[in-house]
Order: sequence, then C-alpha cells, then structure tokens
Amino acid sequence: MRKAIFLAVLVSFGAGAQVTRHDTESPQTFSPKPNSPDVPSAIAVTTQFERVVILRFKYDVELLEGLQEAVKQNKIKNGVILAAAGSVRNYQLHQVANRTLPSKLSFVKDPTGYADLISMNGYIMDGKMHPHITLATADKAFGGHLEPGTTVFTFAIVTIGVLPDNLDMTQFDSSNYR
Repeated sequence: MRKAIFLAVLVSFGAGAQVTRHDTESPQTFSPKPNSPDVPSAIAVTTQFERVVILRFKYDVELLEGLQEAVKQNKIKNGVILAAAGSVRNYQLHQVANRTLPSKLSFVKDPTGYADLISMNGYIMDGKMHPHITLATADKAFGGHLEPGTTVFTFAIVTIGVLPDNLDMTQFDSSNYR
C-alpha cells in the first residue's frame, strides 16, 4: 500500500512537469559515403574582424528572432558570436542525441524554466545563424543549439565579431564535406 501511494505521488508530480524532451532525425541530409581523402582533416581561413557589434535585448524579446533581426539590421553576412550574458524566462534548445550518422537531435523545452544566460557562441555564415547557448540554474548548467522559444528575462547582451562579406565559409557548416 505504501508503495502504491508513493508511486501515485510521484506520478502526480511528474504529470505537472513543464520540461519536455523529444528526439528526432536531423533535418539535414547526410551522405552515407565514407570520408574522402580529397577533403582535408581541417580547413583554415585567416581573416580579421571588420568590427565588433554588441547587442542588448530587453525583457520578453524572443532571443533567436531578435538575433536574426539584429544581424539583418546591422548587415552582418559573416560573423563569430563571441559572448553573451543575461537571463531567460523560458528556453528551447536542441542537442545531438546519438553518435552515428544519420544524426538525431534531442529538443529540450521548458516554457516556465528560468535560467542565467552564461554564454553564447557560434557563427553567422552567409547570413545563416548557428548559435549555441549555455544556461545555468541553481542546480545545473546545460546547453545546446538555440531554438525559437527562448525569451529574455532581465536582459541579454550578445557580442558579435563581424567578418568580411567575401569570406567563403560554405563548407564550415556542412556535415557532408568529409
């Protein structure tokens, strides 16, 4: 009887949980071919920042949408996301969920989960965003690829190093360039 009551209490607490997680195949199409000896193990590009843009987002701004708008307004074609600080009042991100091709993604969403924004890094390649975030609560730090559904709480500051428009980064974000 005690076990049944304990299980009922656990189930009732679990039913009210806000955090959801679902796994899915990556939307990218992966080639089943093995690595090519014609593709170098690493690509190196030497460049310099043209300028540094520091963005501040206010309360209740959807962070990914705000980043995309700011990148467009500031005419950033290529860039490096260098840093971020602030807090969020909910979040959604995805992480890799396996270690063999094709890749699977695990989406984590908490519409009531507040957290400190500890860092953000990533790239802007030909106008396409690839931001990763690290968040922290009192109990844990976690992170992944920023998804729509992450809303600023107190504020968010993001620093972007702007690279030249003519920089060719087409292979950097391609999983099939191997």
